[in-house]
Amino acid sequence: MKLLLFLARAFIQTFGITQPTPERERRVAWLLAALMLLVVAIVTGTGILLHAWFTHR
Repeated sequence: MKLLLFLARAFIQTFGITQPTPERERRVAWLLAALMLLVVAIVTGTGILLHAWFTHR
């Protein structure tokens, strides 16, 4: 959780967003984690599909 909170704080400070309450900060941390997992899943799935398509021919 510390890593997620660190990333959330870095994101908030980088974009100059008003400092949220601790509860909101945790929510942002979980949202960022979900978005990162979604990106990893999409990239992995695309890679698997491309690999299957290129090796099948």
